[in-house]
Amino acid sequence: MSRTTRNRLRLGLGASAFLLAAGLVPAPAHAEDVTDYAITVDPTTKGAKIDDTMYGVFFEDINRAADGGLYAELVQNRSFEYSAADNTSYTPLTSWTVDGTGQVVNDAGRLNERNRNYLSLSAGSSVTNAGYNTGIRVDEGKKYDFSVWARADSGTALTVSLQDADGTLATARQVAVTKSGWAKYKATFTATRTSSNGRLTVASSAAAALDMVSLFPRDTYKNEPNGLRKDLAEKVAALHPGFVRFPGGCLVNTGSMEDYSEASGYQRKRSYQWKDTIGPVEERATNSNFWGYNQSYGIGYYEYFRFSEDIGAMPLPVVPALVTGCGQNKAVDDEALLKRHIQDTLDLIEFANGPVTSTWGKKRAQMGHPKPFHLTHLEVGNEENLPNEFFARFKEFRAAIEAKYPDITVISNSGPDDAGSTFDTAWQLNRDAKVDMVDEHYYNSTQWFLQNNDRYDSYDRNGPKVFLGEYASWGNAFKNGLAEAAFMTGLERNADVVKLASYAPLFANEDYVQWSPDLVWFNNHASWNSANYEVQKLFMNNVGDRVVPSTATGTPSLVGPITGAVGLSTWATTAAYDDVKVTGEDGTSLLTDDFSGDASQWTHTGGGSWSVQDGQYVQTDVAAENTMVSAGDASWHDYDLTVKATKKSGKEGFLVAFGVKDTGNYYWWNLGGWNNTQSAVEQAVDGGKSTLISKAGTIETGRTYDIDVKVRGRQVTLYLDGEEWGSFTDDRPAEPFRQVVTKDAKTGDLIVKVVNAQSVAARTAVDLGGAKVASEARVTTLTADPNATNTETETPVAPVKATFEGVTDKFTYTFPANSVTFLRIKQR
Repeated sequence: MSRTTRNRLRLGLGASAFLLAAGLVPAPAHAEDVTDYAITVDPTTKGAKIDDTMYGVFFEDINRAADGGLYAELVQNRSFEYSAADNTSYTPLTSWTVDGTGQVVNDAGRLNERNRNYLSLSAGSSVTNAGYNTGIRVDEGKKYDFSVWARADSGTALTVSLQDADGTLATARQVAVTKSGWAKYKATFTATRTSSNGRLTVASSAAAALDMVSLFPRDTYKNEPNGLRKDLAEKVAALHPGFVRFPGGCLVNTGSMEDYSEASGYQRKRSYQWKDTIGPVEERATNSNFWGYNQSYGIGYYEYFRFSEDIGAMPLPVVPALVTGCGQNKAVDDEALLKRHIQDTLDLIEFANGPVTSTWGKKRAQMGHPKPFHLTHLEVGNEENLPNEFFARFKEFRAAIEAKYPDITVISNSGPDDAGSTFDTAWQLNRDAKVDMVDEHYYNSTQWFLQNNDRYDSYDRNGPKVFLGEYASWGNAFKNGLAEAAFMTGLERNADVVKLASYAPLFANEDYVQWSPDLVWFNNHASWNSANYEVQKLFMNNVGDRVVPSTATGTPSLVGPITGAVGLSTWATTAAYDDVKVTGEDGTSLLTDDFSGDASQWTHTGGGSWSVQDGQYVQTDVAAENTMVSAGDASWHDYDLTVKATKKSGKEGFLVAFGVKDTGNYYWWNLGGWNNTQSAVEQAVDGGKSTLISKAGTIETGRTYDIDVKVRGRQVTLYLDGEEWGSFTDDRPAEPFRQVVTKDAKTGDLIVKVVNAQSVAARTAVDLGGAKVASEARVTTLTADPNATNTETETPVAPVKATFEGVTDKFTYTFPANSVTFLRIKQR
């Protein structure tokens, strides 16, 4: 992940609304209206080959995706390792309740050096675990395997029970602890009824030490021990992904690059390092997760490789490059540490592919998998903001890997955004060094995805290939899926350049959300597919093997000027504004305010605290984010906005808005954003933002800046202290009608894929270019209200299958409003 909290917004308007907000298409007269289009297919010309690995998934432990999610363990904080380093609210007894006397101990009596803490429980005392979400989920008749590492100097009997507020959930079990040294003890429960509110209690008759208290459902994915939660794994498997990218994301390039050992002081805030995560689970390290909780590494590299193999996907691990990102932005200068990480990466390849006679191949075999995992791709680093520092280290990784494993594709990246100075510098470095593949990441508005279908049309066909490792529009409503589907037709059309693509993130536990939107949502007893998931599944299950060249007419558009009021805002900063003037192109004064009186012309729609002080309009809440106040008329166009702005205190600078239509639709010049490292113009559409232009730079505290924004038609020119800072023209049509055609080599089917992201139907003349085809097509359609969102209890966005009997060389098909439609047409 890469963006700041400011972009983590849900979207709120319909597909037609965001197109109209941009002034890019005319309003439909009636919902029953249709717009006419034409698709022309050229079946005699070979288009780009589409690899089997085109679409995949990206798994990062965010939103409790691993512990409490895909990892089937039902006990939270099972080894008492939670710490304030993970989350300021945590203690070693988080999610536990002690009845009697018990304390967590960190001393030489521990289970092993990497499992630092254990629970010392006094005679006659008990400890109860609350699980995740509302509690421990059990299903009537299902079996659950309990285990614990324990020791008792004089022996003891442990009574282990499952219950909820209504009583017993399974017959209690007695476990005799017979050894004074650590040993593992087991028991099995059969649930007598179903509950999502269970609690696991362990009581001891005598003093005892406990660690690794575990409860696992017997029914895991593929019934594997230390396995995966079945419903979540099955949702991933149903996508038939071509690859699995793991483990991050920000987990890879944040925190210390040291290991978890006495020599490093057992540092908790570390980058994800693969050797921490293999071997017996009780000997694996613990870590502070970047997203604000603890990660146990119960799911580690071995489990990722196994899962990839189980679902027929290519494993694609990401290793640290020793340059931090995700807001930390520091290059680690330690040659010995760099060499150790490079060697770790070589060892990882041996762990995945080496023979059982090799050091790390033997370790893999000891874990239960003597056959290799067939690793072919490996990524170094994740969206680093320091491209030169990153690339210097990347080249050392690549040289070492290519020298020993020349068949491995080593993937680089282009930073955290779709454009800008970091992106441009990174891409130039990658091109100059002839890197095989570059990972791009971006999270943007629905409008951006509709406007950028042709993004890869102009990429160098002979340059590095593209891995689109993380992308999503800002929301889980159907309109987001529509915009992403429209964009994906462009990915397929450019399959000779874009070789891999994965939506992100994959999972979100509804009670532990750090990032939204997400592909699959869940709690402790259910999971459900987002609208975006249904789009991804439709594309992944109907990829085809080759693009069949095709063209389509576009939507008749009416491009009007940028219109809207003006606004002022701050983000984690206090600032003062003065002398606001808005002047029409003809010199007419539209607004003037020197704040010598009150601020009655301004409407406060954001957070923060605004007041007039000493002839200035001041926002005084240093913690508040997006404190927008606006003034003027939403119909204003072709004007100059001038204002004086002064940063008072805080982490960032200030924001001046124009083209303000409402709280979710506007442009703003963000000066001193991203922790006061860069300035940019961002466009918000339905609350989701996209960056239109950006430059590095900072804003000084206490200095007054003169800001001038000139809006002419759809062109905007920005001046800072009298000097032109930059300009842009926002005139790309947000085309709602997109299509691509592919061919399935196995079946011979032509797959016509059409996205109609508008509130009117698209009556379309389809010309198959003389192809001899069967008269019947199999049709899969996703259509719903653009604001529709799938939940645990309602699924308004779901595929509908049908047949269409009317296919000829030339036929007409009406694609519903707000729809994604796939026609599979058999060739004769």
